[in-house]
Amino acid sequence: MSPDPQVQVILPCLNEVDGLRWVLERLPVRMLPLVVDNGSDDGSVEVAEGFGAQVVRAVQRGYGAACHAGLLAATTPVVAVMDADASLDPRQLDRVVGPVVAGDVDLMLGRRQPVRGAFPWQLRVANRALASRIRRRTGLRLHDIGPMRAFRRELLLGLELTDRRSGYPAETVVRAADAGARIDEVAVDYLPRRGRSKVTGTPLGVWHAVRDMSAAINR
Repeated sequence: MSPDPQVQVILPCLNEVDGLRWVLERLPVRMLPLVVDNGSDDGSVEVAEGFGAQVVRAVQRGYGAACHAGLLAATTPVVAVMDADASLDPRQLDRVVGPVVAGDVDLMLGRRQPVRGAFPWQLRVANRALASRIRRRTGLRLHDIGPMRAFRRELLLGLELTDRRSGYPAETVVRAADAGARIDEVAVDYLPRRGRSKVTGTPLGVWHAVRDMSAAINR
């Protein structure tokens, strides 16, 4: 692998026009955007195409469905995933991607560090509980199941992940751990998102996310 290889970045997208432009503007040159549209009707696709991003359409709704569609469309040996809502800074992707490209780990997670009031308390509590379950289930000393992560594409394809909803990140970690993958985490800034979350923007959304992730951990 070359010293500075290209890495595709999967950006699951459902009406994220407010944040997508900011994300695409800040992507490092070697990071190739792969926007997975999950049914947007707000101009997100047009923004992505305007930046020259590869756009894949995931017909099935759900975060996991979008991530899986992106994984199938990706072709680079190392792939990253991050949200398109401007809650994560693409300029920090190298922290997550670098150790995977170097061959030091197989799956690297971005541990979110809140900035300017991001990460409301109810989400922190839920995330802390889920991370604790992950530690008990796998023995890994992880503190977050963050939405910025990087991995070897062949690893994830081999795990045959089945969750197509909010449990996908948790299933990724559990299945990878069961397969003996080297997993680690590194701190990244977590900023106030732009636009309303389709997953955790309401108490019901939080409950659904926790339910899906708990089910994925316990499989």
